Parts: sequence; structure tokens; C-alpha cells
Amino acid sequence: MADRTTEELAQDYTAMGHSIDLITAVIAGNSMADEAKEERQDCVDRNVAHLELMKAKSDWGSESMTATTNAINAGKGYTAS
Repeated sequence: MADRTTEELAQDYTAMGHSIDLITAVIAGNSMADEAKEERQDCVDRNVAHLELMKAKSDWGSESMTATTNAINAGKGYTAS
């Protein structure tokens, strides 16, 4: 697979930020608080899977993956209650 364009990298990095924000908000109880625990768990799990897939791409260059790694770890440790 060819490397992504600069624009594609920027879009993907922005999308990763949205997943990070959503995982963080759900875990903190600031998002989806009125949803069933299964829905909250599914949301976190889907976003963790997205982050793992995107982080594994080899053409990121110098982009920091610290927040991504932290969100993946937090999401994997999350159990909706």
C-alpha cells in the first residue's frame, strides 16, 4: 500500500483525536451517560479498535502516538457499569 498523502494523514490523525475524545468522555461519564451500559461498552470497544488499526499504520512520520496509546489502554481497561 502506498503511503497516505499529507491531507489523508491529517484527516486520519484528526479522526483519531475524535476517537480519543469520545473514549475519554464515555469513561468519565460525560458522554452517553443515558445510554445502556452495553452501548457505552460497544462505543469504547469500537473506538479502541479504530485507534489500534490506525496506530499500526507505518507512515505516521513524527506524529505523537502518546494520547492514542493512553486512550487504547484506558479503553481496554474500561468496563461499563
